Amino acid sequence: MLQELLERSNVEGGELVEEMTEAVVGSNEGPAEETEDLEPLEPDDDGGTFQQVTNLLNVMDSGSAKTDAAGGAGPDMRKMLASVIITEKATTEPSAVINALIRCLQVPEISTQRKVNIYNILQEIIQQEGELEDQGVQRLVAIASKEMRESLEVEGYAKAEAASDTLVALSRNHFSLVMYELQHHLKPLNLTDEFVIVTLAKLANGNVFEFMPYMGITLATIFTMLRLTNEAKMCQVICSAMETFCEMVQFYLRHLEDSVYPVMTEDQFAMKLFPMYRYFVTVWLRNHNPEVLRQILETSVTTNTPVPQMQLHTIFTELHFQVCAKAPAQQQYSSQNLAEIVHCFIALARSYPKELMKFFLGQMEMSQEAIRVGTLTLIRAIVSAAEPRMNVRTIYLAIRVVKTTLSDTRFKVRMAILRIIGQLALSGYQDRIKGWGLKYVSVQLTLSTYKLTNRRESFYQRDLEEKMVHKVTMDTVQIITSSVSGMTNEFWLRLLCYIMETDHTEALTPICISLTNLVEHQPRTKDVEASVASKSRHVDLPAPQKLLARLLVLMSSPYKGEGRGIAMLNLLRTLSQSIAPAMADVWELEIPLLVKYLEEHTEFTCNQKTWEDKLIQFLRNSLKKTRGSTWSLRLSKELNSQIESFDSPSLEKGFLYRALGFTLATGLEADKVETLLLELLYKTDYGNDFDREGVILCFGLCARGQVKTVLNVLHDFEERIQESEQSWQIGAWRKDHPWRRETVKGALMVMYSCVASYCHPQMLLTHVDTPITAKIIHHFSSSCQDICLKMAFLKSVVQVTDAIGNIKDLEDFEFAQKMSLTGIIIATIKAEPTDSLVSPVRTMAIEALSHLSSLKPFYSTEENNELMDISIHSVISLQPPLEDNESIQTLYANALQALEHLMEGLMQRQLDPKGLQEMAHLLGKWILSEREGEREKAMNLHLHLLQIHVQNAGVCIPLKPGQFGTLVGLIAPRTCDSHTRTRMASMDVLSSLLDLHASQTCSLWGPSEELELAKCKEDLQGLDMEETFSASSRIAKVVCMQFNCDEVVSLIQKLCENIGAMDLWHDKASVTWIGTFLQRRTKELEDKVAEILGAILVHLPVADHPEVRRLLIEGILLLAHYHQETVLTSLLRQPLPMESHLTEVWLAVAENVPFARTMLHGLMGRLQARFTPRANATSKADIWRLAAVDPLMTLCTIHLLIQKMDMDDKVLDLFPDLIYTLLLQLSGSQGPEAVSPVLKTWRLVHMGTLPKEINLQRITIKSMKLLFRRLSSEQLVRTLEEQGVWSLLQTSSTVLQGAGLLARFCMRNMEGYRQRLSELVLRGMDSDVLCCRISSTAVCVEFMSDPVLYQEKLLKPTVLMLEKGVDQEDEALRVLSLRALGNMALGAPKKVRQYRKLLLEKCLGSLREPVVTSVTSEGMEALAKILAELREGDVGSSFGIISERCRAFFDNESELLRLKAFVLFGKLAKLVRISKKHFFKEEVKKAWIPLILHCQDPCSEAAQACMTTMFQCVHFWGWKALENSPGRSNTSAAEEMTVFQMMLCSIPTQKKPAVLHSFFLETMTYVNSNLPRIRMAACDLAGIIMQQMPAHHLKKLDFPALRNSLQELQLDLDPGVRRAALETLKVLDTCCQHQLLASPEGIC
Repeated sequence: MLQELLERSNVEGGELVEEMTEAVVGSNEGPAEETEDLEPLEPDDDGGTFQQVTNLLNVMDSGSAKTDAAGGAGPDMRKMLASVIITEKATTEPSAVINALIRCLQVPEISTQRKVNIYNILQEIIQQEGELEDQGVQRLVAIASKEMRESLEVEGYAKAEAASDTLVALSRNHFSLVMYELQHHLKPLNLTDEFVIVTLAKLANGNVFEFMPYMGITLATIFTMLRLTNEAKMCQVICSAMETFCEMVQFYLRHLEDSVYPVMTEDQFAMKLFPMYRYFVTVWLRNHNPEVLRQILETSVTTNTPVPQMQLHTIFTELHFQVCAKAPAQQQYSSQNLAEIVHCFIALARSYPKELMKFFLGQMEMSQEAIRVGTLTLIRAIVSAAEPRMNVRTIYLAIRVVKTTLSDTRFKVRMAILRIIGQLALSGYQDRIKGWGLKYVSVQLTLSTYKLTNRRESFYQRDLEEKMVHKVTMDTVQIITSSVSGMTNEFWLRLLCYIMETDHTEALTPICISLTNLVEHQPRTKDVEASVASKSRHVDLPAPQKLLARLLVLMSSPYKGEGRGIAMLNLLRTLSQSIAPAMADVWELEIPLLVKYLEEHTEFTCNQKTWEDKLIQFLRNSLKKTRGSTWSLRLSKELNSQIESFDSPSLEKGFLYRALGFTLATGLEADKVETLLLELLYKTDYGNDFDREGVILCFGLCARGQVKTVLNVLHDFEERIQESEQSWQIGAWRKDHPWRRETVKGALMVMYSCVASYCHPQMLLTHVDTPITAKIIHHFSSSCQDICLKMAFLKSVVQVTDAIGNIKDLEDFEFAQKMSLTGIIIATIKAEPTDSLVSPVRTMAIEALSHLSSLKPFYSTEENNELMDISIHSVISLQPPLEDNESIQTLYANALQALEHLMEGLMQRQLDPKGLQEMAHLLGKWILSEREGEREKAMNLHLHLLQIHVQNAGVCIPLKPGQFGTLVGLIAPRTCDSHTRTRMASMDVLSSLLDLHASQTCSLWGPSEELELAKCKEDLQGLDMEETFSASSRIAKVVCMQFNCDEVVSLIQKLCENIGAMDLWHDKASVTWIGTFLQRRTKELEDKVAEILGAILVHLPVADHPEVRRLLIEGILLLAHYHQETVLTSLLRQPLPMESHLTEVWLAVAENVPFARTMLHGLMGRLQARFTPRANATSKADIWRLAAVDPLMTLCTIHLLIQKMDMDDKVLDLFPDLIYTLLLQLSGSQGPEAVSPVLKTWRLVHMGTLPKEINLQRITIKSMKLLFRRLSSEQLVRTLEEQGVWSLLQTSSTVLQGAGLLARFCMRNMEGYRQRLSELVLRGMDSDVLCCRISSTAVCVEFMSDPVLYQEKLLKPTVLMLEKGVDQEDEALRVLSLRALGNMALGAPKKVRQYRKLLLEKCLGSLREPVVTSVTSEGMEALAKILAELREGDVGSSFGIISERCRAFFDNESELLRLKAFVLFGKLAKLVRISKKHFFKEEVKKAWIPLILHCQDPCSEAAQACMTTMFQCVHFWGWKALENSPGRSNTSAAEEMTVFQMMLCSIPTQKKPAVLHSFFLETMTYVNSNLPRIRMAACDLAGIIMQQMPAHHLKKLDFPALRNSLQELQLDLDPGVRRAALETLKVLDTCCQHQLLASPEGIC
C-alpha cells in the first residue's frame, strides 16, 4: 500500500515524495526538546524511531496549511502518506512505533488534532498487529481512558471519541484490560462520565459473548445512576446505550448455543431491564426522549413478552398526555418525540387494540378539543400504518371512536375527522366510509363553502380556519373520488351542482378533477350498461348551455384554484356527449391542444390575451357545429344571465363580455339580438369602469356581424333616454345606480368608436362620417368636457382613425371630419397644464393627432409645424415625476412615446432638408432649456427623428448648403451638458449627423475617426466636467475636417447664436468648438471671415462669463492673424461709443505686443488712407483694406491700444508714425466737423448723441498726450503743457501752429525719431490730399530750421516739395511752404546760396499781385531770412525788385505787411555794399518819408521795425549828424522824435533845400492816409519841414491848398489828427506872415 501511495504521490508532486522520504530517513540530530523529562518512560533504545514518527506527525499537522504550487497532492494525501508510513514501519517494529506514539501523546501542549491523528494511527496498528505487549497496552489504556474522561468541548469531543474508539479496538485482543478499566470508573450511585457508557455500549456491540457476564452488573450500576441524571445529553447517552444493550441481548438469546460463558435466561434479563423501563416511563417519559420506550415495546412484541396489564394504562396515559399537551418551550426534540410516541401507539395498537381503543373512547368523552384532536391524530396514524397484523377489528373499533365526534363543529376536530376519512380511503377501507363518511364530506364541503362566501371582515381568524377546513375537505374529496368506485348519485349530483352554484371558485379544481374521476370510474355492470345503452355515458346534468357558459367563463383564469383550467377542460371532454353531442368531435380534437398549452406554461408565462383568444376560437369552432340552430342565442342568454354573478373587475367577467359579444354576432335573429343588447345597456352600471368597458367591447364584437343592429340599438337607446341639451332623464332607469350624464356620453362615444374598430371595412366607410364620428363629436361638444369625457373622446378618435387606417384599399377616401377633430384636439392639448401631468389626456390627444395625420386630406406644411410645436411644448415642458410615483412615471413615459410617434408621423410627410431644419428649429429652444429634463427629452426626440430621417431619406435627399453646420451647431455644445444622459444623447445625434453627412458627401470619414469618436463618447460618461469638456474638444477636432467653408460659417453662427442661452459649460463648449474650427480651418475661410466675425461680434455682448468672452476674443484674434484687413475693417465699422465687448477685443490685442504693433500699423494705414490716392483693389484683402471706416473709431482704437500696451522698444519705434498720423488727423479735421457714417449708424441704433468728449480733435489729442506720457519724458510732457501746444491743436484755427510747436519740441527732445519723422513729412508733402500736404508742410517748417534734413540728405526733395507748395492755390500751404523755405537759412544756411535762385524766385513771387497778406508777409519774412545768408552779388537783379516790392508795402493797410516790409528793407540795407550803394541810396530817398512817418505807425512792432530800418538807412544820406542823432537810441518819445525830425530837416535845408521841398510835398500826401497816426505824423512832419524850409522854397508852396487840406483835417474824427493839423496850420500861418513881411506881393 505504501508503494502504491508513493507512486501516486510521484505523479502528483515530487516535492511531497522528497519531504516524506526525508521524514522516513530521519536525521542525525538528537531527540527533540519535546521528549525531555517525560515520566514515567522507559529508556528508548531507538531514539531515531521517535524522531521519525515525530517528523511524520509534523507533516500531518502541516498538511492542511501547505499546498503544492504545481497543483499536486493536497492535505489529505499528505496525511494519508504520513499515516501509512508510520503504519508500515509498525509492521517491522511494532513496539518501538507504539511506544513512540504513546510518548507523542504524553508531550505537553500538543494540539487536539495531533492527538486524534495519533489515536487513528494506533487503531490501524492495533487492527493490523493484533496482540501487543501488555506493558504498552496498559500504558495506552490508561492514557486513552484519562483523555476520554476529560472535559468535553468542541475539539475535546473528537479527541474523546478517538480515545474511545482506540479502547474498543484494544478490546478485541485485550478485552479484560479494557473492561477492567471501564468497570473501574463505573461505580454505583456515582454518575460516571459520558464516554464510559458510550464505550461500554460499543464494547457490547463488538464483543457480545465476552460482554454478557458483565451485563448484569453493568445494568445494575447504570440503574443506580438514573436518579442522578439531570442533563438531557446524559439521558440520551443512557437511552442509546440501553437500546444497544437490548439489541445485543436479543442477539445473545438467538445465539445461545455459541456462548462459552454461563447462560443467562430471558427472565434474568427482564429482571434487570424492566425496572429501568419502568423508570423511563414513569419519570423520564414526561421530560425526555421516548425512544427507549418504543424500543422496549418493540422488544416485548418481538420476544412475545407482554407488558404487565397494570402498566398499560400508565403507558397510555403518559404517552397520550405527550401528544395532546403542548410541548414545553425548552423542549428541543418535540417533533422527534411525537414521532416516537406515535410509533409507540402503533406498537401498542398491534398488541393491545381493544385496550387502546377503549382508552381512546374514554378520552373522547372529555370533549376537550386538544384531547379529541390528539386522539384522532393517533387513530389516523394507526389507520395509516401498513401493518399486516393490524386486523379489521382494530379498524372497526377506531371508526366507532371517530363516529362519536361527528357532531363536533370545532374546525380542528372537523379537519381531523376529514383526514381520517381520507386515510381510510387510501388505506383500502373504502367500504367503511360509504354512507356516514361521504355524507360527512358533503356536509363539510357545503358548510365551509357557505361560510367562506359569506365571510365577515371582522372575523378574519374564523375565515382562516374555514379555509383550512375547506382545503382538507377538497383533499378528501379528491382522495375519495380517485379511490372509491360505485359512487352514489347523490354525491355525484352534489358535486356537480357545487360547480354551478358556488362562488368559492378556489374549490373548483379539485371538484372538477373529482367529477372527472367519478365519470371515468363509473362501474359498468351489465345492469347499468343496459340502462344507459342508448345514452352512452350520459348523466343527469344542468342545461348544456348553462354548464358550458359557466365552465368557459371560469376557464378564462386557468391557473386559479391550483390550475382549474386543465381540470375543467378534462371535465368538458369527459362530458362532451352529455353537453353537446354535435360538438363532441371538435372537443376531442381541440381540448387536448388547450390542455397542452396550459401544461407548457405557468401562471407567470401564460399570456392572458393569447389564452382568451384560444378559448374564443374554441367557442367559434364549437358554435360552427350548431349553425342554423338557436344554440348560440341560448348560449348568449346564459352568458348574459351570468354577468351579475361575477365581481367587477375580474378576468372572468371580462372574458364573459367578450364571449357574449362574439356569440351575439353569430345570432340569426336580429330582433332578439337587439332585445339582449338593449337589456345589457339598461342594466349596465356606467359608473363602473370595468362594466362600462366590458359592454363597449361586447357591442364592438357584436358589430362584426350585426353592425346595423348595433347602430340601431344605440340610436334607440339615445331616443329612449330622451337625450337632448335641455333634459337628461337617465337616473330614473336605474335607482340603484343613477347614471351621470357625462358618464353615459363618454360610454356612447367609445361604443361608436368600438363599433368602427370591429365592423367590416366596407360597412365602416359607409358609416364612419355619419353617424359614427358625427355622434362622437356631438356627444363631446354637448358635454361638460371633464377629464373622463376628454379621455373617452380621444379614445374614440384613436379607435375610429385606427380602424380607417387599417383598411387596405382606401383609394381616394377622405375623412370629412378630420379638421373638426383636429381643432378639438388642439384645444384640448392647449387646455392641459404645461408643467404637470395629472391625467393621460395629453398623451391620448397626441396619439389621436398621430392617427389623424395619416389620413387624407393631409395637413399642410404650416399645419404640420403648428401641430409639432404645440405637441412639443405640451410634453417637453413637463417636469420629470418623482421616482416613488409609479403612476405618474407611466403617464410621463407614455406622453414621451406618443410625442415621438406623432413627430415621426408628421415628419414622414416632409422628408426633406426643410422638414429636418424645421424639426431642429422647433426643438432648439428645448435643447437649450435651463431644465435638465427638458433638454434630455428634446435631445432624445431629436435623435429619434433624425434616425427616422436618415432611414427614410438618407442619401436620396442631400442637405442644403450650410444646413449640416447649423444642425451640428445646435447639438455640439450639449456634449458638455451637466446631465449625463443628455450628453450621451447629444453624442448619438452628432454621430447620426456625421454619418448622414458622410453618406451624402463621400467624405474621408473612416474607421480611425469612428474609433476616436467612440473613445470620446466613453469619456463623456464620466462625472468629471473637466474630462467631459476635454472630450468635447477632442470631438470638435475629429469632426472639423468634415465641414466645408459654408458649413463652418453656419456652424459658428449657430454656436454664437446660442451663447448665453444656457449655463457656463454650454457657452464654454460653444466657444471651444469655435476656437477649434478656427484654429484648423482659418486659412481656408478668407471669403467667410466677415460673416464669422460678424456673428461673433453680434453675440459677444451676451457672453457674461469672462472665460467665454476670452475664448471668443481669441477666436477673433486668430482670424485677425490670418485675415487682418478683413477683421480690422469689421471691427472699425462697429458703432461708437465703443462697447465693452469691443473694448475687450482691443484689450486682448494690446496684451499681445507684437500683434498689437501689427494692428497699430493697420490702424495707422486706415487713417493715412484718407491722405493717399484711391487705389484699385487687386485682392480680396485689398477690398477690405480699402473699405471705408470711421476715422473716429480708428482713433478711439489707437488710443485704447496706446493706453493698454506695454511700450517696449519695438512699439516705441512706431512713435514717429503715430505722431505723424495723429497730426494728419488733426489737420484733416479743420473746419466744421462732418458726421461720420458710423455715427449715423450709431444714431440709428441707439437713438442718441455721442458724448462731447468723443470727437476727432479730442480723441487725437488724448492719444498724443498719452503717447508722450508713455515715452517717459516728463520734461517734454511738461514743456508741451506749458507752451499750450494741446490748446493750439484743439482749435482748428491754431492747429497748424500747434503742429509746428509740437514738431519743434519733438525735434529738440527726441533725436532718435527725427529721421523717421522727416521721411514721413516728406511723404505727406507729396500727398494729393491738401490737408495732408498742409500739415506735413507745417511740420516741415520746423524741420527746415534744423539740420536734420540736410544731414539725412533729404533737403533737396524737401525743397522741391516746398517749391510745389509755394505754387499751390491754397493760402495756408503757400504760407507754410514759404516759411519752410525761409527756415532753410536756419537749418541749412550753407545751402541757401545753392538754392538762392529758387528761393528768391518763389519768395518774390509771393510779393507779386494779387497780394495775399499771409502769403506776402511770409514771403517777405522768408526773404529776410534768406538775405541774411546771401551776399550782395548773390541777389543780382532781384535786389531792385525786392526793394521796390518792399516800398510798395510801406503804406499797406496790413500791419503785418508793413512790418515785414520794414524788416525786409532793413535786411536789404544791411546787404548793400559798394555795387548797390548808389542804387539803394536812391531807394532810400524814395522810402524816406514813409519810413519817417511810420516810425509812428499804429502798430508798435511796425513802428519799431520802421525806426530800426530808418536808422539803418541814414548812412546812405552821408549825413554824420543824423547817424549820431538821439533816435539811434531807439527812443519813442514824441519830443525826441520831433527833435530828430527837426534835425533831419535842418540838414537838407543847408545842403539840399530842394530835397526838403520834395519831402514836404510827399509828406502832404499822407495827410489823407487811412491811418490816423500817419495823418497826425504827416501834419507834424509838414509843420517841421515848413519851419526848416528856405523862403525861396516856401514860395513854391500852394498855401491855399495846404490851408484847405489842413482845415479839412480839423473835421477828422481823431482828436490827435485835429490837434496836429491845427498845429501845422499855425505853422503855416506863421510861414505866411513871414512871407508877407518878406514879400510885399504876398503869397498867402
